[in-house]
Amino acid sequence: MKEEEKNLEKSEWNAKRFLTKNNYLIQTDAVKKYLIPQMNYRENLQWLAYAEEADILNVALFGFTARAWREANPELAKKNNVRDFATINELTVLSNLESHNAQMIKEGKKKEERFKILQEIAEYQLNVLNTAEQIKIIEDGNQLAEI
Repeated sequence: MKEEEKNLEKSEWNAKRFLTKNNYLIQTDAVKKYLIPQMNYRENLQWLAYAEEADILNVALFGFTARAWREANPELAKKNNVRDFATINELTVLSNLESHNAQMIKEGKKKEERFKILQEIAEYQLNVLNTAEQIKIIEDGNQLAEI
């Protein structure tokens, strides 16, 4: 039973990670179409726009940039990134944030406004998902106690 639960959790985590990678494509497309044309990317390297948008999400959700995580975790950073260590709930929220951010980029919202909105969304959604998870754990524990 425990092995089945671990396999199910791993499958669910893999699915959420897959979704965040796909939603990242949506976000990068919005950056390419709506942000980069407004920039002089010969002066500002084009890739900076993509990294900056990824870090907006990282800070909104995790509270730090990818660079800060790599500096704090140099051994892990050799083969992984911060998102590889995210919980299922964090990956769910990250996936949602990527879609929201892409839409706000299309709408022309400024970075500061998007960040504030994304931070509020992240806090709210993570709280809802974590609370639901705790309730499920308690309910499952009560069902086991009844047996």
